Amino acid sequence: MARRLLCAASATLLLASAGLAQKWEAGGAAGGGFYRNLAVTNPAGNATAGLGNGPVFGGYVGHHPYRYMSGELRYSFSAASLKVSGNGEEACFKGQAHAVHYDYLFHAGGREARVRPFAAVGGGVKIFRGTGVETAYQNLQNFALLTRTRQVMPLISVGGGTRIALSPRVWLRVEFRDQITPFPKEVVAPAPGARIKGWLHDFVPMAGVGLAW
Repeated sequence: MARRLLCAASATLLLASAGLAQKWEAGGAAGGGFYRNLAVTNPAGNATAGLGNGPVFGGYVGHHPYRYMSGELRYSFSAASLKVSGNGEEACFKGQAHAVHYDYLFHAGGREARVRPFAAVGGGVKIFRGTGVETAYQNLQNFALLTRTRQVMPLISVGGGTRIALSPRVWLRVEFRDQITPFPKEVVAPAPGARIKGWLHDFVPMAGVGLAW
């Protein structure tokens, strides 16, 4: 019994010391993007414009210099179609979004904790691209035009999640971000006389695995 207790104590100390020594982490994640699109109005009526939901893939490199605070550089890619909907019609156009941002993480537990919930806030840029084939006529073109162009917008990132130790150096992550940007009016361009007001929200739940060292 004493030997088992000694082994268990040694393993616990090893996990704790490994966690305290780890200051870097890198990994990948996958999930989905769910946009809250905006209203577009013209004298004839209303519609909605923005991007469609789709899969999201990304990666990160993090630095953990402090017990309860860390930071990480993140990149994510989503294949999100541009779209306009209204009056029983819809227009879609192939598109992409690339997000690059740096987040500060505020942890509820120290580096030695096996489960570490965290809140995150940061900023960066998001690149919207229309990649479809333009045509002479588009449904709902009196509200907005979906274009084959690119636009870089400032990005605010807020969210949180939980890191769970699978081993002394492998972490499971379950997290959520709200990527907030001004509306990309060059990629989804309001038609003459139409207006789009507000900020675009992309709600991004993700899960992934990271390696710490």
